[in-house]
Amino acid sequence: MDDLRNKYLTAVAAATDEAALENVRLAALGKKGEVSLRMRELGGMSPEDRQVAGPALNALKDELTSALAARKASLADAALEERLATEWLDLSLPGRPRRQGTIHPVSRVTEEVTAIFADMGFSVAEGPRIDSDWYNFDALNIPGHHPARAEMDTFYVKRAAGDNRPPNVLRTHTSPVQIRSMEAMGAPLRIIAPGGVYRADYDQTHTPMFHQIEGLAIDTDISMANLKWVLEEFVKAYFGVDHVDLRFRASHFPFTEPSAEVDIRCSWDGGQLKVGEGDSWLEILGSGMVHPKVLAAGGIDPARYQGFAFGMGIDRIAMLKYGIPDLRAFFDSDLRWLRHYGFAALDVPTLPGGIAG
Repeated sequence: MDDLRNKYLTAVAAATDEAALENVRLAALGKKGEVSLRMRELGGMSPEDRQVAGPALNALKDELTSALAARKASLADAALEERLATEWLDLSLPGRPRRQGTIHPVSRVTEEVTAIFADMGFSVAEGPRIDSDWYNFDALNIPGHHPARAEMDTFYVKRAAGDNRPPNVLRTHTSPVQIRSMEAMGAPLRIIAPGGVYRADYDQTHTPMFHQIEGLAIDTDISMANLKWVLEEFVKAYFGVDHVDLRFRASHFPFTEPSAEVDIRCSWDGGQLKVGEGDSWLEILGSGMVHPKVLAAGGIDPARYQGFAFGMGIDRIAMLKYGIPDLRAFFDSDLRWLRHYGFAALDVPTLPGGIAG
């Protein structure tokens, strides 16, 4: 034991860098190290010999481990001292030029959409990203058996043990903001609700967290004609075109009746989207007249008021306008991607100054 102790303590003290120190550790305490092999021999000893050799080997192992750690720290301190002695900085030198930061496409498109709808009299409303089951589903006329309420589609927030209240959810759309706005402001009402939403999906065109913007207008004389005009004006301003054809296709959403998917006429020239021309159609959003049960859940009399609602993915329309091929790249935090697709920090989109970008 004394021979092993002296041998490896001397080797530890003589190690001049971390590589040499690691070689000493392997020779002593590695799987095939001398101390490790001695410890394996304990099984073949008599009980009396094992009682003597076992504690001695463990003590030796602990001593060598401590010596190795201390020597490693000493080498690191010496390396730092050497680096501090050789590296220096002249504080009188001029600063290095720094690249100006850029605005993320999601933030940019949110600003663009907000500017367009603000010009039409819509105000911005916000709400919590973690919301109750009632606001996210029940108040929006989504029944208990609806597939969207399954755990394979929705992220539920676990409550503490013994708490029997219905679970909260990570909101699956920004529609709960519509209910909260109706409760807080009543009618007439004209809002847009941008923000992050969550669904259990992940591929080239889906991510577990993404961004939506929804619109809601309520008054005594609102119809689908008003919805069509608002969407036409939005598409023309957002894509920077003078003319656009919209196609409404009958659909079903629990919170609107009637409901419609909205397509825009477009063409793909060399892989580039051109809106307002061509023979192709591209779906961009869902819409409809607000269901009477949703109005009632928000505290508004459906016998007196009616309204329209619509919703679209901010990330999706950003991909369409700026030619971004993969939705997942929005969340990769890749500075090279952001420098390519980002926008100047002081370039604030306005209708007079330009939205098209």
